Amino acid sequence: MTVADAVLSVRKVSKSFGAARALDEVSLEVRKGEMIALIGPSGSGKSTLLRTIAGLATIDTDSGTIDGFDARLQEKGRLTSSVRDARRRIGFIFQQFNLVGRLSLFTNVALGSLGRIGFWRGLLGRWPEEIRVAAMAALVRVGVSERAGQRANTLSGGQQQRGAIARTLVQRAEVILADEPVASLDPVSARRVMDILRDLNRQDGLTVLVTLHQVDYALRYCDRVVALKGGRIAYDGPTSGLGQDILIDIYGPEFQDAFWEGAPT
Repeated sequence: MTVADAVLSVRKVSKSFGAARALDEVSLEVRKGEMIALIGPSGSGKSTLLRTIAGLATIDTDSGTIDGFDARLQEKGRLTSSVRDARRRIGFIFQQFNLVGRLSLFTNVALGSLGRIGFWRGLLGRWPEEIRVAAMAALVRVGVSERAGQRANTLSGGQQQRGAIARTLVQRAEVILADEPVASLDPVSARRVMDILRDLNRQDGLTVLVTLHQVDYALRYCDRVVALKGGRIAYDGPTSGLGQDILIDIYGPEFQDAFWEGAPT
């Protein structure tokens, strides 16, 4: 893949927290329409990488560059003016849902339109008819429309996470960055969330970059896997090439005992 093919491009990016380097000259090109799993041990830099791509964290001043949608987003530790537009096109899904608990699920989903209708109009709940229709359609799409009027903090984790995905649909995101979206969910809810993300990728052509601790989900849902270890990329390639020897190198010898039946050989 050439740089021109990439909707997101990370080149020799580093990110430090004090003396600790979370990312160490990471380079990554993401094509439009890909669904990529980011895997690796805790502390390997997965979440930090997503946050720098979204402009939620700045890279080191002596670091490389981050481009998105044919524009420079970060360079030399500083965000560019193009980040605002990029944020409208990137939907970020957090592990802990990031919904406003006292607001209804409908309102939380409609908030995805703030980049288009303005903050104050959204704050006052003056949703245009177009947004009302879009919010309900998104809730139907993810299977929680019957909970539209319910306060977000009364919903289950799986219902809240599906609401967070619906919000990205109202946002009209072209890229979804999902940071461990199923880490706090039960297995059934986790499967539903991953099924929705895969459907949005395959049916709508959305680009999805998802961090996962569950290697079996990466193998099941994604065609490409990027593995981080110690802030560096240890593997970047097709899921079919992710053999047990590579996984043991990434996670250590305990991986073989921790990963249940179905591990690659």
